[in-house]
Amino acid sequence: MAKGSGDPSKDVAVKTVIAGSGKTVAENDYIQANYLGQVWDTAKVFDNSYDRKTPLVIQLAQGSIIDGWRYALAGKKAGSRVLMSVPPTWGYGKQGNSQAGIKGTDTLVFVVDIQNTFNAKSSAQGKDVAQGDAKLPKVGTNTDGKAPSIDVPKTAAPTKLVANYVIEGDGDVVKADSSVLVQYKGVLWDTGKEFDSTYSRSALTSFSLQQVVKGWSQGLTGKKVGSRVLIVVPPKLGYGDSPPSGSGIEKDSTLVFSVDILAKM
Repeated sequence: MAKGSGDPSKDVAVKTVIAGSGKTVAENDYIQANYLGQVWDTAKVFDNSYDRKTPLVIQLAQGSIIDGWRYALAGKKAGSRVLMSVPPTWGYGKQGNSQAGIKGTDTLVFVVDIQNTFNAKSSAQGKDVAQGDAKLPKVGTNTDGKAPSIDVPKTAAPTKLVANYVIEGDGDVVKADSSVLVQYKGVLWDTGKEFDSTYSRSALTSFSLQQVVKGWSQGLTGKKVGSRVLIVVPPKLGYGDSPPSGSGIEKDSTLVFSVDILAKM
């Protein structure tokens, strides 16, 4: 981008350079976007996801991102390119961001390519995969944002990890050290009772695969973004004899999950 001319606005200035036709971004959505950021006065580039070849996935929520982005991108559609100038009040404030070389008086300029947006009604997108094993739970394939059904058979639980596609997406492959944005629902094998669900909370969740139980990290590694995955976690790869207090999970429980991998972060 060229260096800014004249004095920048004291308010956030926004221009849609390319109007997309995808889903509309709303406050508190997660967006996936490529962007370049530079200082108005000097044209110094302080961040650039294009060169990293890794789009940003972040929630447009207070405390997660600068207010200028929240204001400028809400209401825009996926597929859009948005140009914005962000004064300090809407950026990093008087303290600036020394790590990025941003002073407390710097107005920032961003160009943002919005690739996708996700909210509590987002679902997997891909091709249904046959679920023919009667000894394994059957997961619903609805993609309307509602929680899929999980029907657990009246058989003995498997003693080894199961991680099968229910819907196979065509996105990037998740790696062992990836962070992911997901929808999920968890039930107990013995009773079929739900013990946790992003659908019930109406809130997506994100995490590093290095910070979850082994059944999740092993089960999601190698799977594609956009997929719905059935994961059956035996106790040794789950919570074993130390389940979280108040979770409703008994000791040595086998856990069954439906996980929609929405994005890799």
